Amino acid sequence: MFVLELTYTAPVERVDALLKAHVAWLDTQYAAGVFIASGRKNPRDGGVILAVGDDRTQIEKITAADPFAAEGVCAYRITEFIATKTSDELAAHRQQLP
Repeated sequence: MFVLELTYTAPVERVDALLKAHVAWLDTQYAAGVFIASGRKNPRDGGVILAVGDDRTQIEKITAADPFAAEGVCAYRITEFIATKTSDELAAHRQQLP
């Protein structure tokens, strides 16, 4: 599992201009089963996405395709973790320690 932390690197007006394209990109990743939660940070200086996947390289490719990243209005920090405990709703994503 991955925590994707976005930090805006441009004024919010530039971010807002790309918001529709960013939301469409999010929708594609939700439909593919990669993203399980997302939202803005408070204060609004970026966002957070929870993603599932076994391959960090693939997650890096997905984040690079985000219009926010492609247009240079955000930077991503990707943190991989092993989800050994989850809510019942996320039981399918529980992992065992190696």
